[in-house]
Amino acid sequence: MGVFWMLVTGACFVAVTAVVKVVGPGMPPAQSAFLRYALGLVFVIPMLRPILDAKLNRRALKLFALRGVVHTLGVITWFYAMTRISIAEVTAMNFLNPIYVTILAAVFLGERLALRRIMAVGVALCGALIILRPGFREVNAGHIAMLFTAMAFALSYLMAKIMADEMSPPVVVGMLALTVMVGLAPFAWAVWVPPTWAQLGWLGLAACFATAAHLAMTMAFRTAPLAVTQPVTFVQLVWATLLGTLVFGEPVDSYVIVGGALIIAAISYITLREAMLRRTQVTPAVAQTKI
Repeated sequence: MGVFWMLVTGACFVAVTAVVKVVGPGMPPAQSAFLRYALGLVFVIPMLRPILDAKLNRRALKLFALRGVVHTLGVITWFYAMTRISIAEVTAMNFLNPIYVTILAAVFLGERLALRRIMAVGVALCGALIILRPGFREVNAGHIAMLFTAMAFALSYLMAKIMADEMSPPVVVGMLALTVMVGLAPFAWAVWVPPTWAQLGWLGLAACFATAAHLAMTMAFRTAPLAVTQPVTFVQLVWATLLGTLVFGEPVDSYVIVGGALIIAAISYITLREAMLRRTQVTPAVAQTKI
């Protein structure tokens, strides 16, 4: 079930990517992001009762507020990147999230980085350099925005995993929607332009897919460990590349494919090693099974 929910998550996120690409540069990124969350409030209404019933303590409120700030900045830069670089590049660079999580866990949580993990992180960073190719082509603002976005979403997803173990999915998703909408409001107000009905319709559709994606992702976190769910997200790269080529006429960049494959291979290795270590810790020795 964890794999199923992550497949649903990936399909919904790719759909959001397509919708944002359609809206394009006709609207400031901060305003597009705000309208996506504001129009998605209709899906938050059923979540208000679980949020109130949860009786959130001070620690939970601080975690939700912190996640809201981090996710707000990540959403703005993601919307901006979508107007500057291809869908495949956005998706491939977004796979840096787990690499950032690995590094941040070592820096802030004191987790030990074994040599194999360090080597996997190095391979993933080489993949990112292949995608960016600094010195061989111009690294534009969209690429830099995606580097920041991946970091912000890594922090957000790390906090989502913590909260998903303590609270129900409607509470986690509902609080994210509310805090991010509040965080985006001043940025949207500063660059506001009158939206068209077509733009509102597309962003309303994006809100539908995005809300479903976050709900499915939270369900996946509750159903299975990250070692099981994380590799499934890589299917998004295939879907995103096909979408960009067939729908938006974006050329297939072999460097993006190679770099994305290296990042995927590195994360898959880290995930597999984590699963093996976890299984080793809970599996009794041969002699013990005979007692």
